[in-house]
Amino acid sequence: MRRLTPVLLAALAAPAIAQSASTWQIDPAHSSIQFGVRHLMISTVRGKFPKFTATVTGDEKDPTAASVEASIDASSIDTGEARRDEHLKSPDFFDVAKYPTITFKSTKIELAGGHKFRLHGDLTMHGVTKPVVLDVEVTPEVKDQRGATRAGAHATTKVNRKDFGINWSKSIDGGGVVVGDDVDVTIEVEGVKK
Repeated sequence: MRRLTPVLLAALAAPAIAQSASTWQIDPAHSSIQFGVRHLMISTVRGKFPKFTATVTGDEKDPTAASVEASIDASSIDTGEARRDEHLKSPDFFDVAKYPTITFKSTKIELAGGHKFRLHGDLTMHGVTKPVVLDVEVTPEVKDQRGATRAGAHATTKVNRKDFGINWSKSIDGGGVVVGDDVDVTIEVEGVKK
């Protein structure tokens, strides 16, 4: 089973809580957890965490009563550049030998109109736990060509890596830094109803 990042879990939760109390399984071929961070303040480096797991417990009569838990394998980080990925796994950044997982546990879900939700929860990364809020939009259920019921979700949030003790960077001539502080997270999830 694929492992899930804290944020992806939020997106996974949305179809389950919005549509029914049924169990949903992530379709890994159509789901992703991605992030973007500024490099040298002139471009954005993008990456992903392909290994993750998630659990969603819901109440079809009250979507706001659902709970979401997720875990991501920090060592699965992939930016498409092997040397950079090894640096990101080192003590300068994620220190995956000491902190192998990133976790998310929901604390509150708010309706935000239509198919939108605000998912509040505790994100633990690099040994530090901080509250985060995910903006989640879900799609209605559809039947695929084989008759399976599917639903999707799109979730976004922004975190400051320094809030989690991930402080490495270097100043550059003329001002600015090598690595930005803010990390944009985007989660795309497609779930299949069991």
